[in-house]
Amino acid sequence: MRCDACPRDAVIDQPYRGAHLCSAHFSASVWERVRREMHRQLPRFRGGTVAVALSGGKDSAVALATAVRYFARRPNVRLVAISVDEGIAGYRPATLRAAAALTGRLGVEHVIVRASAALGVSTDEGVGRLPGTVPCSFCGVWRRQLLNRAARDVGADVLVLGFNLDDLAQTVLMNLARADLGRLARMAPHRDRAPGLVPRIAPLAQVPEREVYLYARLSELPFDHGECPHASAAARNVFREVVWRLEEEIPGTRHALLRTQAALADLLRTGSDAGPARCVDCGEPATGERCRACDYLRLARNPLMGAARS
Repeated sequence: MRCDACPRDAVIDQPYRGAHLCSAHFSASVWERVRREMHRQLPRFRGGTVAVALSGGKDSAVALATAVRYFARRPNVRLVAISVDEGIAGYRPATLRAAAALTGRLGVEHVIVRASAALGVSTDEGVGRLPGTVPCSFCGVWRRQLLNRAARDVGADVLVLGFNLDDLAQTVLMNLARADLGRLARMAPHRDRAPGLVPRIAPLAQVPEREVYLYARLSELPFDHGECPHASAAARNVFREVVWRLEEEIPGTRHALLRTQAALADLLRTGSDAGPARCVDCGEPATGERCRACDYLRLARNPLMGAARS
């Protein structure tokens, strides 16, 4: 196939928009979508500190590289990459090396937060202490809290996440299937800063996962291809397959799911300025008396509690 914009060979097809693009026009299209999302999600941003969650995978690598490009002409913007070492043997060390290679190439400040030091327990230790609990459940909660803490500690005005179109569409479907309207309304991008929470944005929201991968390869960004050894147990895998099949049969489904979330979020916002409550254990923002991170920490520190619950 030929590129729709020039005589060169196409490197990708985009069924959801009926297009075929060569490498140059494809990369330009990804950048334009990211640029528009940055502008939309960060309106009237005058300057400050922008933190980027950097796992070392393709999505966060593209998020950081495009953030560097977007803010290149703004000397009043400080970029900080934040990596969380959850303590996953055979997986996290390689991603951290890739993250270090990328930040070194881009000249970006890099902060690494280790769960074992910050929480007193690693993900691998949690797997042993919480038998029967899906590792992604507590690992994801701990990682989000550590990212928020680190972003707050560096004085970040916003936290950039590498969520792509597929990630967000899957999350929307998961929350709808669970009737979890609260989480649906709290999905990034965040319009306002709630007490204790650094607002999160997702500039890759309009870019499908395979296009993020191709952009990273064409840009020759260092990233790790490895998969977490605990990922196979995640409930998200079911929704990933469902979204893939829906998109294959009905191109544009992922974009429609995002539009659904945006419309519902507008309806669910109450306009209250109260913000989230504070966890009685750690003081971090929580939707109840105790945050989920501390719930899991209490179980991990006292395995008998977890055994009793199961």
